[in-house]
Amino acid sequence: MAAKFGPAGNSESFAAMGYRHSEQVPEYLVKMGLDHFEYQCGRGVNISNEKAEKFGKIASQQGISLSLHAPYYISMSSVEEEKRLNSVNYILQSARAVNAMGGDRIIVHTGSCGKISREEALSLASDTMKLALKALKEENLSHIHICPETMGKINQLGTLDEVIALCKIDESIIPCIDFGHLNARTLGEIKGKEDFEKILDTIENELGSDRLKVFHSHFSKIEYTSGGEKRHLTFEDTVYGPDFEPLLELVYKKNLSPIFVCESAGTQAEDALSMKKYYNSLG
Repeated sequence: MAAKFGPAGNSESFAAMGYRHSEQVPEYLVKMGLDHFEYQCGRGVNISNEKAEKFGKIASQQGISLSLHAPYYISMSSVEEEKRLNSVNYILQSARAVNAMGGDRIIVHTGSCGKISREEALSLASDTMKLALKALKEENLSHIHICPETMGKINQLGTLDEVIALCKIDESIIPCIDFGHLNARTLGEIKGKEDFEKILDTIENELGSDRLKVFHSHFSKIEYTSGGEKRHLTFEDTVYGPDFEPLLELVYKKNLSPIFVCESAGTQAEDALSMKKYYNSLG
């Protein structure tokens, strides 16, 4: 199995090439030379079961695998119980939708620390994660992998260690390593191969080689300030990192098969293709 590459949502070129409907996404991706798509439900899971099934069928016929980004307003670490319970419901809605599409990964933001300590926030998020796993089990959706994401703002829950702690709750949980976020929240610490290797080694040491092999990833260059993430950029940017080449060299060397979802601003399909071409050149 090789690594897969694709965009988060549609690049500006989707409409520029004359495409209008979501059902045309798989055809567009094949034309672009990509093999994955992350369906965006950041503002809510608004796709019907019937439409999700139809979209999944078309994607499958074109050889495109699918993941789904759960709503941004999920807060697994909220001090308000109602918000945490609502978050379980949004995770469940996301799992139903990606299941109908034939995918098996949902990417979840874990929440922020607010006015509580990081330890308290992680404890609340862990409880919410357990409730979400229980809800999936009750609906026979335990095969859907929840992928908690490393986050870009310093006050958000989502350091590498915090994501790993959430993944330790159950072996079905796969980390979503957003390297741009990690670079932003550490104010530019990811400089080269050694820094990437340290991240990969930490995943392997804490979660085992099986989960390292199939980890989920978001990748983009991200501008940051003293608080962490400010905005997503494109690969044209030469000021902010991180660079993808050293990471892909490690992925190839270690024979890993992650899914790379590019979140560049407006050029996510083009930049995903740059990653894929570089990865293929290593063979």
